[in-house]
Amino acid sequence: MSFEGVYKLTKTEGFDEFLKEIGVGMIKRKLANSTTPELEVKQDGDTWTVKTKTALKNSEIKFKLGEEFEEVRQDDVKVKSTITQDGNTWKQVQKADKEVTITREFTAEGVNTVASCNGVTSTRFYARQ
Repeated sequence: MSFEGVYKLTKTEGFDEFLKEIGVGMIKRKLANSTTPELEVKQDGDTWTVKTKTALKNSEIKFKLGEEFEEVRQDDVKVKSTITQDGNTWKQVQKADKEVTITREFTAEGVNTVASCNGVTSTRFYARQ
């Protein structure tokens, strides 16, 4: 199964609570909850690119599996990230003042994304376009 493709958010649970836990203020949380992000995943050799597009802000990360890289999250926090792969699942660990774990399970239907920090979890599903 290919990880590459375009995915659009169709379902979200616990996102506001998760954003609150990682320190996102009320106004930015309301804006983030009002958008429907689109993910674009591409591979070039052993380098992956994930673009996140929203009505508010676009971002892009480039990485090699298992190698730490710097990332500026959508909330403008700079973190050190590492993404590893196990089968059809990517596990990302973001390290800053709080550690965030993001698991992305790729299926034929889309990407199920689970983000957690200090026991607060958000689940979001992006349908393959």
